[in-house]
Amino acid sequence: MDARSPDLTQDLTQDLTQDAAGWRTDAPATKSLAEVNATVAIPAAGAWWRRLLAFVGPGYMVSVGYMDPGNWATDLAGGSRFGYTLLSVILLSNLMAILLQSLAARLGIVTDRDLAQACRATYSPAVNFLLWLACEAAIIACDLAEVIGTAIALKLLFGIPLVGGALIAALDAFLLLVLMNRGFRFLEAFVMALLAVIAVCFAVQIVAAAPPVAEVLRGFAPKREIFTNPEMLYIAIGIIGATVMPHNLYLHSSIVQTRAYARNDEGRRDAIKWATTDSTIALMLALFINAAILVVAAATFHTSGHSDVAEIGQAFELLSPLLGLGIASTLFAVALLASGLNSTVTATLAGQIVMEGFLDLRLPSWARRLVTRGIAIIPVIAVTAVYGERGTADLLVFSQVVLSMQLPFAVIPLVRFVSDRRKMGQFAIPVSVVAIAWIVAGVIVVLNVKLLVDTLFG
Repeated sequence: MDARSPDLTQDLTQDLTQDAAGWRTDAPATKSLAEVNATVAIPAAGAWWRRLLAFVGPGYMVSVGYMDPGNWATDLAGGSRFGYTLLSVILLSNLMAILLQSLAARLGIVTDRDLAQACRATYSPAVNFLLWLACEAAIIACDLAEVIGTAIALKLLFGIPLVGGALIAALDAFLLLVLMNRGFRFLEAFVMALLAVIAVCFAVQIVAAAPPVAEVLRGFAPKREIFTNPEMLYIAIGIIGATVMPHNLYLHSSIVQTRAYARNDEGRRDAIKWATTDSTIALMLALFINAAILVVAAATFHTSGHSDVAEIGQAFELLSPLLGLGIASTLFAVALLASGLNSTVTATLAGQIVMEGFLDLRLPSWARRLVTRGIAIIPVIAVTAVYGERGTADLLVFSQVVLSMQLPFAVIPLVRFVSDRRKMGQFAIPVSVVAIAWIVAGVIVVLNVKLLVDTLFG
């Protein structure tokens, strides 16, 4: 059965602009990331681990977005102000991410469309344009976090002023071009190597911080005050926005299609299994790193009375003296730089996927990246010039709240598509998963509405 057009009887009342699967007949049929689509070979036989290794990569590229510089700001603020309390939010958001990313991978594998293409092939042009604007806002907010994070890392390591670091960050638009020219697997290997650097840096800091295990474990239990304390809720929603990133759903639904699995029912079923395994393992690494940032902040700053540490620069200055480990601050900055570089790669691809999917508009990736980077750099330079480093720290946290506000516009279409048996055929998610997915979507919407009300009237 062709997943694009399941063999189902067409409803006589159906709109003539849609086929039996509910896709618009005037939608472009271009493959997602056509230059690398189905280019990674999958062994037809052999041990199970060989097939798993062939699928390893997309999940780790997606996980980059769950530990980018925006996460650092919200995790540092949460740990220093409220100790281990918001660990439960990190755990919850990570579980939400595992579910949503598995749905995004399923959509791409089954329909041969990424999420942006699926929206374009379902909704009216006006709705698609609004969805594109919302997604672009999320990508720009993410890009903003990357620019600030990379600029701060360059300043901490090499003494480069923030404005200069922001301008240098704009040039890394060409990094993706170099990596893509070497092949998609080379790109994945680069990303995974930087993830390993980040993990090692924080593992060392966790050991040095020696947090009390009992308090850390209690932090994973939800607390009512998270919802009743407006300041805590603001940071909690920022953590959700920094963890469950809307552009990652578009990204994942596309890059899973780089695998050359058989485009039939058996091949798709196998691909869904291994792609979900890949992303779940990768997102557990993201959980460790996000929790590690908050735990280090809680154990180092909150317990020593430095509850106002919300800036990455402050954390860098205080880590080594408070931990008694001279290399701690350097490891922190190195991990931040690795995070910024990695986020550049994934946001570049996400921007390309969104623009091509919604608008069917194809620009060279370097041109697309320079445009979005330019938009992100302008507010960074303006805020830095007027308010200094404190302003960029506030802007970093605010960018994550903006990301969270865009989540419903990606999550709701995704859940609708993967639960639609016309579009997904036998691969539509079961009713129990549909219920959980809508609960997740509902939680996201309710939290965002409360944040908006508190912001406007609180």
